[in-house]
Amino acid sequence: MTASSSHEITRLLEALWRGGGAGEGSEAERASERLFSLVYAELHDLAVHYMRSERSDHTLQPTALVHEAFLRLYGQRDTSWKNRSHFFGIASQAMRRILVDHARRRRANKREGGDRITLDESVAEAPQRSVDMIALDDALVELAALDARQARVVELRYFGGLDIEQTAEALGVSAATVKRDWTFARAFLQRAMDAARPG
Repeated sequence: MTASSSHEITRLLEALWRGGGAGEGSEAERASERLFSLVYAELHDLAVHYMRSERSDHTLQPTALVHEAFLRLYGQRDTSWKNRSHFFGIASQAMRRILVDHARRRRANKREGGDRITLDESVAEAPQRSVDMIALDDALVELAALDARQARVVELRYFGGLDIEQTAEALGVSAATVKRDWTFARAFLQRAMDAARPG
């Protein structure tokens, strides 16, 4: 992603979410189409990273995950988009919610959980096995109640694949703060998930 395309994404986000109705031929529709074409590849890569940590027979495919996430983002007209990092942070959160909802429906039908997960750098580096998205989501909700920023750091770093500097930019904090939050949050989530595992 070049600096100019990153700037264009920010400009399109501003135009789209302040730009009124989305009727055919409207400024909002044109901005949406252009934005989708610019961010599709990165959103698809993000979706592929998510799906790597899902079971191999998962019914959702990365392309469907991208489209559903984009539709959810398009519906968030009250969101004040700051920049590209902020957009991808919210996109990663939307994908997480979609996968958690899917996992909850599946668990309700089959009553089974995923394998143990370790929180290293990002979903992109997770092993090729099933992740218990529900246990991770429950642990993130618990963390958010204690420290909302640390939970956002996990979403941006682990799910969004952002590096320390990008996460700091998205949250408006220093890189040192992100590093501290990331270290604490990983330890907290691992303990919470281990405690929740049966046996």
